[in-house]
Amino acid sequence: PSRPDPRPYVAGHQAFLNLFQSPQPQRRRMQLTLVVPELLWPEPDDRETLDALLLPGLGALLARSRMHRHPPLSLEATLGDAFGLGDTAAHAALRLHGEEAGPDAGNALWLCADPVHLRLHQERLILADAAGLEIEASEAEAIVAALNQHFPDAGRFHVASSDRWYLELAADWELGRFDVLPLSAVVGRSVVRQLPEAAAARRLRRLLNEAQMVLHQHPANQQRDDAGRATINSLWLWGAGRLPQRCPDQFSDVWSDLALARGCGRAAGSQVHSLPDGAAALLTQAEHGGRHLLVVDALQTAVQYENGAAYRAALLELERNWFSPLQAALAGGRVQGLRLQAPTAYGMLSWESDRRAQWKLWRRPQPLAAIAQTLAAAAP
Repeated sequence: PSRPDPRPYVAGHQAFLNLFQSPQPQRRRMQLTLVVPELLWPEPDDRETLDALLLPGLGALLARSRMHRHPPLSLEATLGDAFGLGDTAAHAALRLHGEEAGPDAGNALWLCADPVHLRLHQERLILADAAGLEIEASEAEAIVAALNQHFPDAGRFHVASSDRWYLELAADWELGRFDVLPLSAVVGRSVVRQLPEAAAARRLRRLLNEAQMVLHQHPANQQRDDAGRATINSLWLWGAGRLPQRCPDQFSDVWSDLALARGCGRAAGSQVHSLPDGAAALLTQAEHGGRHLLVVDALQTAVQYENGAAYRAALLELERNWFSPLQAALAGGRVQGLRLQAPTAYGMLSWESDRRAQWKLWRRPQPLAAIAQTLAAAAP
């Protein structure tokens, strides 16, 4: 009998092999950098705040990551480093560049002129920012109008929001090296000096002294005082500089509601988005892959004002909305790599992980209190 023709079988077998050998569509790889300022409560032995915090997602992320510890950095400096700016970051101009309202930064010399309240406590001046002042938009506009009337030649004050004000300095100003700490680094703390002692800052020190007198006499502050509310009795002048022509291109996308992060992203040419409600929404919107920066500032105010209950509530919400789903996405391969950066009282902490690391199940999560105590004991 004749033998069957093998060619159809060979062709079918080759077609089957081609399914595996031909290029298949792949999801683009996603790299995430997640910045969460004040992730760790600064009092490691505060059992009321740290005990019984159930954080399985965060615990797995931290336990199965490579951790690095660096000297303390503010959130602002962390963002500057993330965009390759280092000490040269002009925070005021960059923050203004990220505002939804306000003037164009142009090439002017800018300062953040944020409204604050200074109070004397046990012979120390303690600073509270606008988070504790509940400034109304009408108050901000009225006070800034009075400042502009009093300083017609100094430049111009601007209101971007009720809690973020700016000073656009006139062309004849020179500030030299301006080493004032960002506002986030002094909230709730003792203030030794507000401005540099250098001769180049002498003119600005005079302006601040006069501005404090304008604030003291303003009807809006008199009404606040009569109502038993903290007054706006000073300005925190910081972040001097001009908007850079362009920041280094570090991220394809920036997700944040913070004006400074948004401004850095715009200056770098990144796609800038509002912060989603959680990781699920982010992963749906970011199907194109790429390098993404997320800045989630949900814990900083609670830490600055030593509100342990608010810190716990915010951290548990972060666990539900961000840490747990991101850990699952990383372990499942939907996210290729994740870097978690946390400016804290223990230093600038960074954890880096990928899918393979998240499957090292023998690395058991530690309670957040244990991590804080270990860091405190090993403080440099």
